[in-house]
Amino acid sequence: MTQTSISTRTAFFAKHRASLGVLLLLILMPFIVGLFNGASPATVFVNGNGQSKFIQGLAIEIFILALYALSFDLIFGITGMLSFGHSMFFSVGAYLTGIAIKSFGLSLPATLGWLVIAAIIQALLFGMVLPRVKGITFALVTLGIASVFHIVVMSSELGPYTGSDVGLQGVIVPDFISPANERLRFYFIALTVLILVYLLYQRFVNSPTGRVCIAIRENEGRAQMLGYNTFYFKLAALTISSLTAALAGFLHTLYQPIVSPNTAGLGFTVTALLILLIGGVGTLNGALVGAVVFRLLDYGLRRYIGESASFISGAVYVLFVLFIPYGIVGTWRLKSFQIKQGWERLLGLFR
Repeated sequence: MTQTSISTRTAFFAKHRASLGVLLLLILMPFIVGLFNGASPATVFVNGNGQSKFIQGLAIEIFILALYALSFDLIFGITGMLSFGHSMFFSVGAYLTGIAIKSFGLSLPATLGWLVIAAIIQALLFGMVLPRVKGITFALVTLGIASVFHIVVMSSELGPYTGSDVGLQGVIVPDFISPANERLRFYFIALTVLILVYLLYQRFVNSPTGRVCIAIRENEGRAQMLGYNTFYFKLAALTISSLTAALAGFLHTLYQPIVSPNTAGLGFTVTALLILLIGGVGTLNGALVGAVVFRLLDYGLRRYIGESASFISGAVYVLFVLFIPYGIVGTWRLKSFQIKQGWERLLGLFR
């Protein structure tokens, strides 16, 4: 092994030590939680009931929310397209998965195939209006399209398939991935999917296509003046975002016992927006951090406060917007140099 390759690996680990540390913690977390609650690693490995299994379930919900928020960050934070109909991307994946498995008995690979087709179609549906509208007009048009979908899944005519206003229930998940009996396996599958999608998004943002998307966000007119057909770049971002959100919906249906029609409503789009506001819009990392804070805050408040949780959580979100307008990750990046100087000055006092 040459000195150059050793230096390259050392630099890589030094640069990504925080990310690798978090990844290692997530891999070991089910077993660590089990040890703290008197369960051996073998018990956790065979999906024994206990605190570890509960924490795995909570983490899976966070992974799914993070995937969904990542998909919204790509079109809103990176490309600058505000969509009020983003919940439709997620809901199509969730409902299609449930209908394909429950009503038509399709296998998971076949369901994923139909999911890809549906995700591309809905991205093209949203993309049809891109040459004609932008800004708040695009947001309202996407809201209208998503509202129509919400009405469709709530209709009594499709009740045998979608469950109407009750929601889609009774989806039988294959045993090898069942979150009830194989939760640890589901946990690692969801974690792997999230990591792969995150790495794909990082590669996309740093690619020439991603740089053009950022240019569109900053000044679309200037990007067009430089010779870029911004329609194709925005459509590419919409397609990747749609595929990711549909994949999150796919995992949601496999994990949850019911697909609620609320996932197709405006409120679920606002959920993605809140996650990004907490974590940091346009940072990608912010979607992951925001999902953790959002889900743990919601769980903690509902457990210890009850009915007043919505009021308290709303107040917390307002405080985030007022005092941390760039989100946790955005503020950290903005202030990291000042924080580093502060620590150096503090350590200098003890030398």
